[in-house]
Amino acid sequence: MLLLEWTLILLLIAVLLTGFARRIGMPYPSLLALAGAGLAFVPGGPTINIDPELALALFVGPALFDSAFDTSPRDLKRNVIPLASLVVVMVALTTAVVGFIGWRYGGLPIAAAIALGAIVAPPDAVAAAAVLNQLSLPRRVLVLLQGESLLNDASALIIYRLAVAAAVGGVAWAQAAPWFALAAVGSVAVGYVLARVFLLLTLRVQDAASNTILGLVGTIGMWILADRLGLSAIITMVVFAMTIAQLAPSQMPARVRISSYSVWETLVFVLNVLAFVIMGLQVRPILDRLAGAEREQALIFGAVVLAAVVLVRIIYVLGVYNTFVRVKNKYFGVDLAPGLSPPTWKSGLLVSWCGMRGLVTLATAFALPIGFPGRDVIVLSAFMVVLGTLVFQGLTLKPLLAVLKFKPDDAVDQEVSHARVAMMQTALDVLADETSVAAVRLRKSYIEAQAVAEDVEAPQGSTEEDELRLRAIVAQRRTLAQLRSRGEISDEAYHRLEEEIDWAELNAAPAGYFQPLTTDGAIRQRRQR
Repeated sequence: MLLLEWTLILLLIAVLLTGFARRIGMPYPSLLALAGAGLAFVPGGPTINIDPELALALFVGPALFDSAFDTSPRDLKRNVIPLASLVVVMVALTTAVVGFIGWRYGGLPIAAAIALGAIVAPPDAVAAAAVLNQLSLPRRVLVLLQGESLLNDASALIIYRLAVAAAVGGVAWAQAAPWFALAAVGSVAVGYVLARVFLLLTLRVQDAASNTILGLVGTIGMWILADRLGLSAIITMVVFAMTIAQLAPSQMPARVRISSYSVWETLVFVLNVLAFVIMGLQVRPILDRLAGAEREQALIFGAVVLAAVVLVRIIYVLGVYNTFVRVKNKYFGVDLAPGLSPPTWKSGLLVSWCGMRGLVTLATAFALPIGFPGRDVIVLSAFMVVLGTLVFQGLTLKPLLAVLKFKPDDAVDQEVSHARVAMMQTALDVLADETSVAAVRLRKSYIEAQAVAEDVEAPQGSTEEDELRLRAIVAQRRTLAQLRSRGEISDEAYHRLEEEIDWAELNAAPAGYFQPLTTDGAIRQRRQR
């Protein structure tokens, strides 16, 4: 019961911290990281042991699926060159620098040092999404950061597995590299095939709860299967999620979709909370084992690794990549997709500062085999990198945005306006030959909605009819509650009617009505799945 009690307490604390973070404009992962680190030093705190491989499948798998589901293939294609630079070159450079520091100054074997570099190299998709979604960023910067944080896990994990194999099994790099390259290619094919099979089986299930459970089981099961086959579980998961995101919306019933999305949002939040806390609790036994001068050296080494991770990203993005792009644009012209602006020193500074590490770094460090050379030092360094980047960079992002003063980016609003006008016109075309009174009323509502959508500055506004229906629904809810309180209807009848009103409100509400607010009060574009 002790574990259950601690879990409930931790979830309650996480809810309070999240509310506090949103109130003061802070990213909640930063506070979770601090809470996890602080809990490790609380006298009488819980001791939670979890299998390293289970940590990857349980914490990283669902969270990565959720992030990959929201990723736009169109945006990835439009930014393929800068993304390749960040995903491949940036990861390799960071791994090399940290690996050299670990080998030369940390006393780690070369393979273990490279494993450390691969662990701390990739900014985390989950941490990035949790932080960036609460801030108003330029569209191009947001696309780059989300795409990078999603894809670079795969390249880093390939290096990580190579290094672990070399350190533990004595496998030669030249022998293992071709196999991992083949596994990466196979992961793409397997992820796509598994997604098609998964949809074929689950779309027949119309019950929302059952469908959601199958989704969770399928996601974790897919990760475990890919890992057992020797494939890249991260690449497989990314392809799996993006394929489902493209194919499922046209086949999944709305009732199932609304329910499953709400459950997934809650699930990812809970996994984030538990992951940060559980990983934070691993620090205490490590510090207990590292006594005296050894502990001091480990902490100094972790601080050096943190500084190296931050500085390498700043130097590369501002000094190398931005210089290359400016020279290329000067001599070969600017070739950008519609709605995107060329990179500037301000966008480069923002990208270089958005290098938060998180769940993937913690889980991969913790997944190192027991007895791995320098495991305690590596896990402690990884935790310090995660804590340092989430707290130091995460807490300073909003002030940095205030200083940089980016112009408002309305690219998404323009796309929303364009799409909604086209959708309303399609509905009017379908009703063009209808002459009934009901058809006339419905055509009028579509015409009003189309007029609202044509306003690019407020494409998610409401029509007069929407506002009247919502006022009526509020009164209906009040009457229904009074009927139950007076005992005139049973709870079963109440919940059936409550669900009907919920759907009516969802149907009457203008786009954006149920969308959360960012820290600056603007409506954030919700995932359109």
